[in-house]
Amino acid sequence: MPDNPLSLRIGLFVPCYVDQFYPGAAIATYQLLTKLGMDVTYPENQTCCGQPMANSGFEHLTDGCNTLFIDQFSEFDYIVSPSGSCVLHVKEHLKDKKQPEMAIGIRKKVYELVEFLVDILGVQELNASFPHKVGLHQSCHGQRGLMLSQMSELAAPFYSKPLQLLKLVKGLELVELSREDECCGFGGTFCVAEEAVSVKMGKDRLKDHLSHGATFITGSDMSCLMHMEGILKRDGSKVQVLHIAEILNAE
Repeated sequence: MPDNPLSLRIGLFVPCYVDQFYPGAAIATYQLLTKLGMDVTYPENQTCCGQPMANSGFEHLTDGCNTLFIDQFSEFDYIVSPSGSCVLHVKEHLKDKKQPEMAIGIRKKVYELVEFLVDILGVQELNASFPHKVGLHQSCHGQRGLMLSQMSELAAPFYSKPLQLLKLVKGLELVELSREDECCGFGGTFCVAEEAVSVKMGKDRLKDHLSHGATFITGSDMSCLMHMEGILKRDGSKVQVLHIAEILNAE
């Protein structure tokens, strides 16, 4: 952890879908960071980072999103968000013809919540309790883009930053999955263009969690959790989804 975390100015980046549908994930992120001594600010004029347009082949229309993002977050030491896919988009695609150096600088300062807690703050303990059986979903953007965990298909030493943090939560029982890093089928606009395939993939992903007794499913991307939550609700399941911030912040 930095010598004086209170000196770090943190900009809270809340993706638009989190703001509209899952504000609890954003609130938990804010509360968790402040508990850890961070000086957190939520820039109120922020909006979409432009990822939906870019995913659909219209990245050339995201200039306004890029300029606004730079204007809102340029003053902070770090930018932290409870969404791996949006963070990866900013890390790889944020640009501005008028402020190219500023855009590059911001790319280097934006972090998904889990990677910030592990890689920057080096969190070793949490005052959190969540006495439930939890299944961990490794989202594709987080795992293969942000390298939050090792891919099981690779012959490489295992690591998982989300798992490392969940192990600090009192009473939490993590269920073992048969296919621990299988895609849930959401894929952003993929779930709109290929809805039947997307739903089938989601059902397969959920079957693994349910067959191992999970009563909650968590992860670092609320978008993946939203997709699975929709399937669970349509099936009448009592299993709930929670962003990892909400579990790490639970008391």
